Amino acid sequence: MKRIGLGLLAGIAAVGMAGAAEAKWLRADTDSFIIYSESNEKSLREFAQNLQRFDTTLRLLFKVETPGEESKLPIYLVAAAPDVAELATGSRSASIAGYYRQDRDGSFAMSFRQNGGSNVAGTSASQQVLFHEYSHHFMKRHLRAAFPAWLIEGFAEYYSTVDFDKQGRAMIGHPVYRRAYGLLAMPKIPAERLLFEQPRAMRNSGQMDVYYGRAWVLTHMLFHSAARGDQINVYTNAINAGTDPRQAATDAFGDLALLDKDLNRYIESRLSYRTTREAVPVSTNIQIARLSADEDAVVMARLERLNARGDAARLTKARDTLRKLAAAQPANADVQFELAAAEWDIDSDKRDLAAMQAALDKVLAARPDHVRANVLLGRLKLYQLREKGEDDAAAWRAARKPIQLANRTDPDDAVPLYAYFDSFLAEGKRPSEMAIKALERAFVLTPENIEMRVAYAFALANQGEFDPALRLARTVAFDPHDNGRGEAMLARLEAMKARRAGAAGTGKEAVADDADDD
Repeated sequence: MKRIGLGLLAGIAAVGMAGAAEAKWLRADTDSFIIYSESNEKSLREFAQNLQRFDTTLRLLFKVETPGEESKLPIYLVAAAPDVAELATGSRSASIAGYYRQDRDGSFAMSFRQNGGSNVAGTSASQQVLFHEYSHHFMKRHLRAAFPAWLIEGFAEYYSTVDFDKQGRAMIGHPVYRRAYGLLAMPKIPAERLLFEQPRAMRNSGQMDVYYGRAWVLTHMLFHSAARGDQINVYTNAINAGTDPRQAATDAFGDLALLDKDLNRYIESRLSYRTTREAVPVSTNIQIARLSADEDAVVMARLERLNARGDAARLTKARDTLRKLAAAQPANADVQFELAAAEWDIDSDKRDLAAMQAALDKVLAARPDHVRANVLLGRLKLYQLREKGEDDAAAWRAARKPIQLANRTDPDDAVPLYAYFDSFLAEGKRPSEMAIKALERAFVLTPENIEMRVAYAFALANQGEFDPALRLARTVAFDPHDNGRGEAMLARLEAMKARRAGAAGTGKEAVADDADDD
C-alpha cells in the first residue's frame, strides 16, 4: 500500500409511508454501517460493499487498525435527490442531495439511490455525495485534531471521488467535476479569504459553490504538490499547538498572495491522482434483512421527525402524523416510540407529556428492554423532577434507573451513557465519578458528537486537565457545521484556566463550570 501523506495527516494523498401489511425497507449491516434502503437485495449489497470498501480505504490510508465500529453509522437511502432535499428542508427544490447530522441521539447520513450522473472517473453522483458526508464522519471520529473549515470541506470533497480500478485498487484524487463551473466561471475567492472565513460567511449558493471548489483544489494542491512539501502538516500542527490561525498559515505557506496565484495556476493544470499499491478488499461481512412490517411502517415518519428538529411547524406536522399512525397501530412499539420522541422534541410549552408517557408505557410493555425508550422515560422523569424543584436525592436516583437499564442493555450505545452524565446536570449537582466515566466512554464511542465533545471538554477542565480540554475545544471552534458555538466554548475554557491559575496563586479554589448551558 502506497503511503499517501505525512505527520498529523498521515494517509492523505500528495415522504409517503409504507403500509403495515407489507415490509419494503431492507437493512444492511456491515462492519461500519447500518444502511436502510427500499432497493432490492442485489443493489443494496453492491452499495454496501462499495461503501464498506471506501471505509476500508480510509482506514488503510490513515492507519486505523480496527476493521469497523462499535457504534455504527446509520445511513438512509431514499429514491432520488429531491427526496433528500425535502427531508432536509421541507422543499424538494432545495439544492441538497445528501447530508450528515449528529446530535445527542446519534449521527446519521442521508443520500439517494439514483445512480445517474457519473463523472469521468466512474463515480456516481449519489456515491460522491455519500463519500463526502462519510468523510466528515470519519475525520471527526478518527482524526482527533482541530482542522480549519476549508480543510474540513476540502478533505471531504477530495475523498468524495475515490473510485476503484479493475484490479480493485483505490484511485484517490480524481477531479470533482461538479465544482468546475464555480471554479472556472464564477468570481474567485482569494486564498486568504478561504483560509480565514467560514462557509456560512458566503452570501449565496454561488459563492458557497466557489468556496467548496477552491477548498477542494487547495487541499488537492497541498496534498500533491512537491513544491509545497509538508506545508499542510506544518500548518495543522501549528493550529493544534494553539498558534493563531493567520500566523500558522503564513508560517507554513509563506506569502498568501503567492499561494493564491499558485492556486489559480493549479486549477488550470492537469490534476494527478494516486493509486494504492494493492487492491482494497471487498467485505464479505454484510448481512441483509427485510425490516419487520412494524418497523417498515415508521421509517419515513422517523426520518421526518429527525429532520424536522428545530422547525416547529414541521415537527408539529410530524407529531400529528405519528399520532394518527399510533392510533391506527396501537400495538406497534416502533410507532409508539416515535410518537413519544416527537412529543419530547417539541418545544416544552407545547408538549403533551401525558401522551408521551402513554406511548412509552406501550413501548415498554411490549419491549421492557427497549434502549431508547428507557432513555426517554428517564429524561421525562428527570424533567418532571426539575420542573417541580425536587430536592430529594432518592427521587433523582429513582429517575435515573431507566437510563441505567438502557446502559446495561446496550453498553456500546453512547446515548444512555451521555444521558446518565447529563442527569446530574439536570439535578444541578456535580457529576459523580461514575458519571464522568460514562461521559468518557460516550465520547470514545462517538467522538464526532459535538455536544458530547463539549461536555467532555468541560469535564476535563473541571478536573484541571486544561490542555486536552482546549485541544477538544479547538476541534469544535474550527468546525464549519457548529454555527459558532465552539468559539464561545474556547473562550470560556480559557477563562476557566485563567481563573484556576489565579486561584492557585491566592490559595483559593476556583469555581467549577459544568457547561450545562451549552
